[in-house]
Amino acid sequence: MLKSYVISLLLSGLVGLVPVTWAAADDNASTPAITVVGSGKASAQPDQGRVSVGVVTQRQTAADAMSENNTAMRKVFKRLAALGIAAKDIQTTNLTLNPVYARRDKPRSQPKIIGYEVTNQVRIIVRDLSKIGSILDAVVREGANRLNGVSFAVANPTDVLDKARAKAIQDARRKAEIYTNTAGVKLGAILAIQEVQPHLPRPQQFRLAQAAESAPIAPGQMDFSVNITVIYRIDSRDIK
Repeated sequence: MLKSYVISLLLSGLVGLVPVTWAAADDNASTPAITVVGSGKASAQPDQGRVSVGVVTQRQTAADAMSENNTAMRKVFKRLAALGIAAKDIQTTNLTLNPVYARRDKPRSQPKIIGYEVTNQVRIIVRDLSKIGSILDAVVREGANRLNGVSFAVANPTDVLDKARAKAIQDARRKAEIYTNTAGVKLGAILAIQEVQPHLPRPQQFRLAQAAESAPIAPGQMDFSVNITVIYRIDSRDIK
């Protein structure tokens, strides 16, 4: 009966540590195998922009604050429609009414309400990236005074993720061949493939000060990463 061998290695890969396991066992144990982590990355230009803007108003009464906010938001909606933004691409994400308190004269004094603040915020999907700068400029001129962020996205990332997956498979095989060739054993068929949750690019954020005067905004390109764990059979048992 052959003895069992397990060699565990930790090597630096493209993303963090790559666990590599080489195992051999007797006839009653599991199939000898090597496990590697493959990494792949592919890039694509974004084809969709997402803008989060809103109107904040403060007045002495809640009714006045709400009324003024509603008037400003209607102007923003009207302007967006004129710019060709479809109603389905505009969604309210936050609507709040909160009291505004005066600064306390004494630490334990009762807070005094001096007014009310209304915030109405919407998320806009922009399908023509060349319009983002003019849209930001237009909504600010119509009364929007809060910009929480501009982000870019690939509407359908399937193709670019598939390219990253193919590169991850190639990377996994390259690593496995290095170990088996060096160890003097034969790399066999794939026994299992497991994909880790793909890494999606983080959105880029811009401040309101950057939105005025038809701000030039560059979408650049987005990198998508995929990591997979692949288990290969080791066909040779000539392990010493």
